[in-house]
Amino acid sequence: MTEEHPLLHEEAPGVWRVDLRWRGMPAQIAAYLVADGGALAVVESGPGSTLPTLREAIRALGRDPAEVTHVLVTHVHLDHAGGAGALLRDAPGATLYAHPVGAPHLADPSRLMRSAGRIYGDRMETWWGEMLPVDPARMVELADGAEVRVGERTLRALDTPGHAWHHHAYHDPDAGLVFTGDVGGIRLERAAYVCAPTPPPDVDVEAWEHSVSRLRAVEPTLLLPTHFGGVRDVGWHLDDLAARLASLRDWGLAQVAAGADTDALTRALREREGAAILRATGSEAAMREYEWAVPYEMMAAGLMRYLERRGERGLRAAAGPAGRPGNG
Repeated sequence: MTEEHPLLHEEAPGVWRVDLRWRGMPAQIAAYLVADGGALAVVESGPGSTLPTLREAIRALGRDPAEVTHVLVTHVHLDHAGGAGALLRDAPGATLYAHPVGAPHLADPSRLMRSAGRIYGDRMETWWGEMLPVDPARMVELADGAEVRVGERTLRALDTPGHAWHHHAYHDPDAGLVFTGDVGGIRLERAAYVCAPTPPPDVDVEAWEHSVSRLRAVEPTLLLPTHFGGVRDVGWHLDDLAARLASLRDWGLAQVAAGADTDALTRALREREGAAILRATGSEAAMREYEWAVPYEMMAAGLMRYLERRGERGLRAAAGPAGRPGNG
């Protein structure tokens, strides 16, 4: 059927991973297709630049993009939701499901695209493509715990901030799987290394640690991260992610205390994480592939922003109600 198709891999009955071949590279960004009866859901649209690949994969499954009934995005970063608006044009009967905080940026992505344009410049079109607005009438904002029916399946939204404040994971309790977006980390080629991606603007390590606990609490047997593909050693994976989050926070605090700015933090982070990836995989290619998935410049910028906010919270907490230093 579809198992032999180079873009598709059946992760669980009725659930297929799509390799979107972002920038022509394999195993960087995934979308997932969930088919049950006449229903066809896409979990993570991927960027606008990879929409032709997603369409090809849907057809390889024996379906047509116009048959898509549900589009669910974990958050509105371009690699997860950039193609959602265009996908809805292909599928006039589909509904988009998103976090309430992210939904306004899907209805009007202009601010998000301007911000990304300042980062990526002339690479925007080839890397990310166009992000079309979504008609609010075709969008459902999901509260924590809200359920989406896809045929006979139930996908339950789990509010899981940390990587982004507007982040949902989607839990299929009957199948024992969770689509984790980025809150479940990045793990390429099932390496013994789970990256905690920390791009700006709203990384929060403490919230993220709580979200990892939420993932544990539903006791999944399969995690489906967007970067990249099914994870069955769930306990080890979440342990490694939690340990790296805590280590990254403590290391970052020490770096900043020693006077590091964002550029210095970028250099140190590349050296630190590159060495860890090399130890875990023995592969210099893996070092490059992880950096493609989340550039260290962005990780450092997000980590620095978090550390600065954390420091400000600490200063406010140390100040009494009249603004004077507290007594502990």
